[in-house]
Amino acid sequence: MTDTFPAILVSRGDDRQQKVARVRLSRKDLMEGDVTVRVEATTVNYKDGLAITGKGPVVRHWPMVPGIDLAGTVAESGSPRFRAGDRVLLNGFGVGETHWGAYAQYARLKSDWLIPLPKGFSPLEAMAVGTAGYTAMLAVMALERHGLKPAAGPAIVTGAAGGVGSIALSLLAKSGWHAIASTGRAAEREFLRGLGAAEVIERAELAAPGRPLGKERWAAGIDSVGSHTLANLLAQTKYGGAIAACGLAQGADLPATVMPFILRGVSLLGIDSVMAARDLRMEAWRRLDSLLDRDRLKSITAVAGFGDIVRIAGDIVEGKIRGRVAIDMTRLD
Repeated sequence: MTDTFPAILVSRGDDRQQKVARVRLSRKDLMEGDVTVRVEATTVNYKDGLAITGKGPVVRHWPMVPGIDLAGTVAESGSPRFRAGDRVLLNGFGVGETHWGAYAQYARLKSDWLIPLPKGFSPLEAMAVGTAGYTAMLAVMALERHGLKPAAGPAIVTGAAGGVGSIALSLLAKSGWHAIASTGRAAEREFLRGLGAAEVIERAELAAPGRPLGKERWAAGIDSVGSHTLANLLAQTKYGGAIAACGLAQGADLPATVMPFILRGVSLLGIDSVMAARDLRMEAWRRLDSLLDRDRLKSITAVAGFGDIVRIAGDIVEGKIRGRVAIDMTRLD
């Protein structure tokens, strides 16, 4: 392990103005934990973009090394669960928010937060999936636990060109669903059809205030948008259907009524990927390993280096990123 290593540090002074800098850290700077990981790959999620740009209240400990996802190799371990040389994976648990995260060459973490890297994934492939894809898998699993199957009718995915949406769309299509993609990017229609979308609809159909109940259009849905979009999804869900909610890109409000719930038996399934139990995480990654089409994953993933993280963070908040971005942490320039 080198004496010092590069990292991205977000800080703010007495004026509460946020600053982002590329710095060098040492092992003594790292936060507490029983496993030290050499970070080989990470990604940039929407939450990471908010943390770096300061456009959302993500960071809750200052200063902070952002980055909520990582994959790499154990360098040092005080845990019986892992040994030096083991390859591991982390998603969430407040890393990059309250505990220093992935945007450094090394991270010291709690072993309870880590799972073994699935043998079917390289670190870079796992980060092409990242929290976005892992969340999408949790959403698909929640719909399945609710008893929903492709025979029930179509499934809709909002924010379909984004990180969660693109993988959710691919997973649903691979599972046999008639998948409907909702997007505000007209230029992405062919891209979405390539992921398995049977239909593509305009975001504007769902983004404005709507009626408490509408025509029944889909049996299931995965929503990363929230606000009026989620309200309209619920209002147009078939009897006994369900929507899995996992994001709030449009807003955290839910301007809906109880009518879909009490007149059609519709269910709203909340998806939390941050603090999900270890067994559920392991199941989600096993499912991803077996179900995710690697060629499709590659088609929606761009690979960048450590030096590109800050720029990409701004782009993802501005809605300029299609699909996923994996960060090769061996590319330090």
